[in-house]
Amino acid sequence: MTKTPVLSVRDLIVEIPTRRGVLRPVDRVSYDIHSGQILGVVGESGAGKSMTGNAVIGLLDRPARITSGEILLSGEPIHQLQGEPLRRLRGKRMGMIFQDPLTSLNPLLTVGEQLTETIQEHLGLSNADARNRAIAALEEVGIPAARQRIDSYPHEFSGGMRQRVVIALALCAEPELIIADEPTTALDVSVQAQIIALLKRLCRERGVAVMLVTHDMGVIAEAADRVAVMYAGRLAELGAVRDVVMSPSHPYTAGLMASTPLASIGQKRLRQIPGSMPRLGALPDGCAFHPRCERATDQCKTGGSPTIASGGGRAACIHPLPAAKSEVTQ
Repeated sequence: MTKTPVLSVRDLIVEIPTRRGVLRPVDRVSYDIHSGQILGVVGESGAGKSMTGNAVIGLLDRPARITSGEILLSGEPIHQLQGEPLRRLRGKRMGMIFQDPLTSLNPLLTVGEQLTETIQEHLGLSNADARNRAIAALEEVGIPAARQRIDSYPHEFSGGMRQRVVIALALCAEPELIIADEPTTALDVSVQAQIIALLKRLCRERGVAVMLVTHDMGVIAEAADRVAVMYAGRLAELGAVRDVVMSPSHPYTAGLMASTPLASIGQKRLRQIPGSMPRLGALPDGCAFHPRCERATDQCKTGGSPTIASGGGRAACIHPLPAAKSEVTQ
């Protein structure tokens, strides 16, 4: 019997009502993340990556709301939770790492106060035990002299050290799932590599499932086990990182890979995908990517939007690249 995934997202739809109609920033998205696994969610700005993560952890800003589909945490439905039940779940069983650590940390409290408060709230430990656990959490994420620095304020840490504190804060209550939303974007390259290595180690040692949201295919290739490529709120491709990176099936994925600096070595200019992603209120008929796709045919421009097949398919494309075998459903 297959082990129950830590996170299962099934046909998730998030809608935003507006005066001009209803927008769907997340449209029929499905994937699983198992214990000890990192799923990278990648795509351009506005593709629906962060919105999907916010829907999972219950941080959608109104009027955005889940209108269809399921979110299961270790087999338990959580998409309808609100109020106190959701607050208890968030932090204890699900943690969040944001792009800017200063948005996650209270500048008026020491990092120790923030860690011990979280630990006591979710684990019910005494002040002394919570403080010792907080020091251990800081040591685990690589904060030097953690016992001395636990009483420092967030502004007294560098950007990379602050992000380590945020990771410790997300992990201190021993959650099953971590949502990491662009956790390395604000950091320089060497610190990025350290944070990625830290996430991979903690994922492996603790068995935590991680949803890593990023626009950087290099981060995905380095950190993730599986990758979900999103475009205009929909899944374009889903598969093992090695398969997707080495042999992309969807033309959009191939375009993302070709647009990286490494793929453009020897070129005078960085390659790019022509055009831009359509606005949610003006999605074209058929495949949303067809106006930018060199492989598009009349079949791509009419009918319903293709989706990833439930059995064996990897790309939501009528004409996938020949190196991969994909199936689509309408």
